[in-house]
Amino acid sequence: MNKKKKQDKGIVLKVLTSPYLALILRLYIGGLFIFASMYKINYGAEFAETIASYQLVPYWSVNFLAITMPWLELICGIMLVVGFRARSATVLIAFMLVLFTIAVLINLLRDSPISCGCFSSSDEPISWMTVIRDITWLLMCVHIYYFDRMLHLENRFMAMLKRL
Repeated sequence: MNKKKKQDKGIVLKVLTSPYLALILRLYIGGLFIFASMYKINYGAEFAETIASYQLVPYWSVNFLAITMPWLELICGIMLVVGFRARSATVLIAFMLVLFTIAVLINLLRDSPISCGCFSSSDEPISWMTVIRDITWLLMCVHIYYFDRMLHLENRFMAMLKRL
């Protein structure tokens, strides 16, 4: 009986620490951030209104954030998908997720009826599910950071440089 439990724990641990799972999560999070950035880049004015509705940053910084943040999301998403400096991109995305989660938490505590603005200006209003979703994505980033070892573009590039 104990041997069976140890085998089960071993299998679960093996799956949870699998580089294949990390690759799937890396592609998912990368694709998610690429997708999220598309609306924000195309509709910068609407995204600026969304940032302003959170009432957390000074008014003078709203337009700057509305212009730079989507591009940071896009660049980090692409870096994750192609596997170039994936750990650095994961840290930046995790940092953004922490900021987004704190912003949503503060506005939930204020009872502000605003939309998330994550994927469009007409998203559903923020809720505790938004916080749970962001924390889940944050945990995925932690997994990627520690267990991602497959299909990195930079490894192939460095191998090519060594051959030259």
